[in-house]
Amino acid sequence: MTVRIGHLSTFYHTAILLMAGDPAFPFPGSARSSGLDNGEMQWRLFGTGPAIVNAFEKGELDIAYIGLPPAIIGIERGVGIRCVAGGHVEGTVICGKRADKCFPGTEDLGELLGQYSGKSIGVPGKGSIHDVILTDSLEKYGLTEEIGVVNFPWADRVVEAMAKGDVAAAVGTPALAVTLRMYVEGKILYPPSRLWPHNPSYGILVSISFLERHRGLVRAFLTAHEEATAFMRACPEKAAEIIARFVGFVGADFVLEMLRVSPKYCAQLTGEYLSSTMEFAATLQRLGYIDRVPPEDRIFDTSLIRELHPPGHHYGDGIAGG
Repeated sequence: MTVRIGHLSTFYHTAILLMAGDPAFPFPGSARSSGLDNGEMQWRLFGTGPAIVNAFEKGELDIAYIGLPPAIIGIERGVGIRCVAGGHVEGTVICGKRADKCFPGTEDLGELLGQYSGKSIGVPGKGSIHDVILTDSLEKYGLTEEIGVVNFPWADRVVEAMAKGDVAAAVGTPALAVTLRMYVEGKILYPPSRLWPHNPSYGILVSISFLERHRGLVRAFLTAHEEATAFMRACPEKAAEIIARFVGFVGADFVLEMLRVSPKYCAQLTGEYLSSTMEFAATLQRLGYIDRVPPEDRIFDTSLIRELHPPGHHYGDGIAGG
């Protein structure tokens, strides 16, 4: 049967490795033996997480890669999805121009953001994890009225806006950070690990009805996903080559640099991952994105990944040679 999978244009998601089916990392045999292979997966690209949630709501997807805040917004309004695995944490970075003030060794995020008073910051779609972190930070430091927020449906639009001077800084993924460094003399202003520790950069979301009817296929997909995260950690140079070759418009050096910006990859759903997500849910309520905080068991189903993944996790292991 066909499994419909939504993904973003994010190179450090395992989607690219699984789509590529490269000889250096073929689609895992353990997943094929469980009843799933590349030929059965129908991949669909989206610009933002909220767009993926809308597709779930319309019954157009079975599985997807998505940040947790837009998923929570969807769950609160009744979209039937659950997060069944992690993938990456701390994937939001603040970037500015080379001359901007950088604060790698201080806690003063307010001073960092304050340098953009009277200007605007670009960020992906409303309700994305990057948008929520930025909105929360501006509110925390009393800068909501001082700094504009411009949401973009695709990350490349943020780069274009910075190049034109329409926005003075950007908040987004490690890939955005590397692109800004290359094309607009951008730089990371604040370590992603300090911005919101353990924040759930992305997870694997599944339609509840699909999970109930095809639990074995979801298990097979998670097997492939877990093996791909392990490959990314152990063989980042090879992973970068596969991703670059498949995408076709970036080099392996670009991908490798991106993997090293925030090298925290694993499929496990840790206690920190869950608690950080629930903090996001409370923040979403406070900021007016949702009316009520869904209980943890309406957001997560940890049973499959804890069957597949050995005890413990690898988010803190980094990547080989990194």
